[in-house]
Amino acid sequence: MSLDRANVLLERVDGVIHFGIPSVVEGAQAAGVEVTTVDFQPPAGGDLERIALLEVVREADLAAAIAAANREALGRFLASEPHLVGVGVAGEVIPGMADDLFLHAGPPVTWERASGPLRGAVIGGLLLEGRAGSAAEAEDLAARGGVRLEPCHAHHAVGPMAGLVTPSMPVWILEDRGPRSGERFFCTLNEGLGKVLRYGAFGPEVLERLRFMAEILGPALAEALAEHGPIDLKHLMAQALHMGDEGHNRNRAGTSLLLRELAPALVRVERSRDQVSRVLAFIHANDHFFLNLSMPMAKCMLAAAEGVPLASMLTVMARNGTDFGIQLAAMPGRWFTGPAQAVRGLYFPGFGEADANPDIGDSAIMETAGLGGFAMAAAPAIVQFVGGSVADAEATTREMGRITCGSNPAWTIPNLDFLAAPAGIDLLAVEEKNLLPAINTGIAHRQPGVGQVGAGLVTPPWECFHSALAAFVRHCDKESP
Repeated sequence: MSLDRANVLLERVDGVIHFGIPSVVEGAQAAGVEVTTVDFQPPAGGDLERIALLEVVREADLAAAIAAANREALGRFLASEPHLVGVGVAGEVIPGMADDLFLHAGPPVTWERASGPLRGAVIGGLLLEGRAGSAAEAEDLAARGGVRLEPCHAHHAVGPMAGLVTPSMPVWILEDRGPRSGERFFCTLNEGLGKVLRYGAFGPEVLERLRFMAEILGPALAEALAEHGPIDLKHLMAQALHMGDEGHNRNRAGTSLLLRELAPALVRVERSRDQVSRVLAFIHANDHFFLNLSMPMAKCMLAAAEGVPLASMLTVMARNGTDFGIQLAAMPGRWFTGPAQAVRGLYFPGFGEADANPDIGDSAIMETAGLGGFAMAAAPAIVQFVGGSVADAEATTREMGRITCGSNPAWTIPNLDFLAAPAGIDLLAVEEKNLLPAINTGIAHRQPGVGQVGAGLVTPPWECFHSALAAFVRHCDKESP
């Protein structure tokens, strides 16, 4: 076509809607035509290998079967009824726990590959359990294989940051009172912020606090729960979302609601006035106390979705500070991993990116359940802790709805006209829309013994989703009728 002919045609055009490559519309712009550019990406970011895999699972009959499986998995998740029923000692209540076993966050990892915060937590755990008399002795014992390391997720448990669970630690006990009645889930009690074991610190003040938690806090809470009776955590979380929490890094409302539930029972237990006062003061001073209940709540709900043969819904996202891992409802217990990512965030005075360990912790179970980064719109104040703006938080919640199987009507977000929180991350939607889940998280120092240095935002590595997609397609080939 001649240039003159092209110009004549352009003169007849009122406007152009543009998708894709900028150079395509340069001529229209030069001719003064109004161009509206639409943010567009081809499926799977244009990756031909992933597009081919997605085409397999988008075949009509298989796609219908996968959609039905995801509806079933999401329905099981929504029907779960996690209740707090007690506090026990890890070695006595967690299935498979043993004297020489420590549980940790994230997928499996060896001591040789363990991150600094996880190493620091293991050192502190060996000191706490009396198996070493010094940090050097504990490090040597761990390096010689003197303690076994296994993921919390392999034992119906979860743990924030390093996620360390040792046999003598007190743990929350949750029970599913829904259709899968009787299943139990576990998590340690929250230590607070700063220099704490879960961030890899193991100094005398850390161990002293952990001993108080084992000797006074845990037993007092166990007695209070026996006096009070089970607590419906899903209901508590629904209230917390309406009070400015998002369930991961802002837990002030959830902690306050829990304290209101337990305080009357605590003052009735047969404990000294000083002990009850210390327990109430400890919870009051720790805005993150409820996090260690919301995490096993989320684990309980997601575990209900496991085992649906063709479901592409995620049931686990977790990090150990070295690797990030995910699991799918269709293939429970199977990890798909990639390198843990750097967190983009705000740092405490005196610290910066060079000090930060890569992403760590089981707390991404909150995002897996549709909270945390997926519900940031419910918590405008969270941006002061992790960065960004209120508008960013609202946009993130809406964006995450593009990669989920559905939503959770039990958890609504006032700031978005009581929109139901997005729920059930769909592996296929993540891949097709080339959009990773958003996670808000704390930042640990990369060296053992230091502790927390900030908080921020992160996404998983693509590697775990790509390998999961390839495995899921092979799995569908075996499972589909």
